[in-house]
Amino acid sequence: MKKLLIAALLTTPFLSGCIVAVSDGEAEHSWASDYSGSGWQKHQKSNRDKITGLKNGVAYQTVLQEFDTPEFSDLVNKGDNVYQVLYFATNSKHSDGKITKDECTPLVFKNGKLVGYGASAVSEYL
Repeated sequence: MKKLLIAALLTTPFLSGCIVAVSDGEAEHSWASDYSGSGWQKHQKSNRDKITGLKNGVAYQTVLQEFDTPEFSDLVNKGDNVYQVLYFATNSKHSDGKITKDECTPLVFKNGKLVGYGASAVSEYL
C-alpha cells in the first residue's frame, strides 16, 4: 500500500494537462479538451449556422466535409433504404465537458442524401 501511494505521488506531476475519459456505456461524448472556455459556444453556434444553411438532398459526404466529426452517429437499414443520422452539438446550456444526444441536432440521410434534420426528421424516417 505504501509503495502504491508513493508511485501515485511520483507520477502525478506527469499527468498534468491530460484528460482521461472513461465511458460507462451511456451515450455521451467528452470534448472538454477540444472546446474549453467559451470555445464550445462558438463551436455550437457554428454548427447551428451550418445546419440552417443545408439544403435537402445534399450528399452525406459533403456534410461530413463541411462539419467537424459528429458527436454521435447512427446507421439503420429499413427495407431497401439505408438511413444515416449524424448528431452535431448545437444546444448545450453550460459546458460540463460532456455532450449527450439531447444537446445535439440530428441530420437524417436516406440513401446518402439529406432528407431532414431535427427530432421531427428522426421520428418521420426512423
